[in-house]
Amino acid sequence: MRNYLASLHPSRRTVLMGSLATAALWPLYPTKGFAQSAEAGPDPESAAKAKGAVESFGEVILRISRQVWENPELSLHEEVSSEIHIRELEAAGFEITSRGTSNIPTAFIAEWSQGENGPKVGFLPEYDALPALGNSAEPRQEAGPTGVEVGHGCGHNMLGAGCTGAAFALRKLMMDEQIPGTIRVYGCAAEETEGAKVYMARDGLFNDLDACLAWHPAPLNATGLLRTAAANIMRIRYTGRTAHAGVDPWEGRSALKGAELFGTGIQFMREHIKTTTRLHYVYTDGGGAANVIPDAAEVLIMIRDQDRAEVNDVTEWVRDVANGSAMSTQTEVEIDHFFGLHDLLPNDTLVKLLHAHMSALTIEWSGQEQEFAKACQREMKLPEDGLMSTVMPMLPEITTGGGTDVGDVSYNAPTGLFAIATMPLGVGLHTWPVTACGGMSIGDKASIYSATVMAGVGYDIMTNAELREAARADFVRRKGDQVYVSPLPEGKLRPEGIPPHLLIRNGSDEFPAGYRQS
Repeated sequence: MRNYLASLHPSRRTVLMGSLATAALWPLYPTKGFAQSAEAGPDPESAAKAKGAVESFGEVILRISRQVWENPELSLHEEVSSEIHIRELEAAGFEITSRGTSNIPTAFIAEWSQGENGPKVGFLPEYDALPALGNSAEPRQEAGPTGVEVGHGCGHNMLGAGCTGAAFALRKLMMDEQIPGTIRVYGCAAEETEGAKVYMARDGLFNDLDACLAWHPAPLNATGLLRTAAANIMRIRYTGRTAHAGVDPWEGRSALKGAELFGTGIQFMREHIKTTTRLHYVYTDGGGAANVIPDAAEVLIMIRDQDRAEVNDVTEWVRDVANGSAMSTQTEVEIDHFFGLHDLLPNDTLVKLLHAHMSALTIEWSGQEQEFAKACQREMKLPEDGLMSTVMPMLPEITTGGGTDVGDVSYNAPTGLFAIATMPLGVGLHTWPVTACGGMSIGDKASIYSATVMAGVGYDIMTNAELREAARADFVRRKGDQVYVSPLPEGKLRPEGIPPHLLIRNGSDEFPAGYRQS
């Protein structure tokens, strides 16, 4: 096994190619394909097993993806989407051990195990959609099955199908060979807003895993030591005193001026913050009439940096700016820090294993699929480069400005993440071509490819103690002496915006009958 692990180490040439590729990587994607490294190691022996197991569940995997695509639901509203996963998991022999997990009605946990004291592997399906991205499975902007209001412009229909499908395939492999272990599928609601994974991590639900696996749709096929940013999100609310803006403005105190001065203060910070820091905000309330002094105003601000310590330092400075702006305008300010997340902690062992299984794939796009992709690119006025069919060399460690709630999982268990092409080169996430490709054969293939990779890696983790030990050792090394502290504010029970019909409105704020909290 040591020889196999050694074969997963990238060559100097591979690292160099990966370094060049990262200049255009996530979310600034390359416009041309990359040749696969000629020095890649041998395919894992389990790759063929995983492919066969996934093929036996192909119909189920595509049913999940297509049905979730046809029923797009916004974050925290994913009643139909979560039940599609639950229905298929129960039919496949999994037990739903938790509904309404971590106080989120559309989150769940499913589990299957056999034998005693076996390894534990988790999968992270997501299934929420985005506003204004409904689209048909056509290479142009055209209303989808439910209109244009909601659509899977981040590809979570495929993401969820791939993760849940991988769990099915891994269960089959374990049953066929009587391998002891536990497979756990986490229904990760609301990734686009206040991600369920952060609440689950606070509740310690990933702590006993040997590995946790996930993927994400992208215009490329890639994995590597990618680090995403940590973040805090806050609402800054100003309260003033209203007055007639023309007759007696001196009687008023403008909440809008407090918010504006806060924005100015943020701009004056920029010269003195690190290059890894990101500060972006919007005014969500600024009054309703120009001739009335506004007594209420609000700013929504997101603070990102390379890790939690950096984010927390900048957050304290932002608080000072908010308080100083209130003092200067004789208004009052309320600072609501309602959500946060960790940076993504990569894992060398899992990344190398993922890359080996990705390299074992034969990624094939038909001429019709390539033409569909090029038609999308024409509509977007992008180079007509089609779909990437090769796997990029393994990427070296790099930090991006974006964030994911998978980061909080990665501080509680060894975590592996990768990307499979589900959209044309040059196309970014959260756009209509992502929805379009996700509802046809391009998305179908990506769901199958991703499930194959994760099933193979899951099998290797389940059957090889040396791999598990290596993944755990790298997790411990990278985490160091840092103790996981939830970025959620104390007392924050659940995300905001849960539909009222999912909660009993009797003053107790309890869940409806049938929801079991972890």
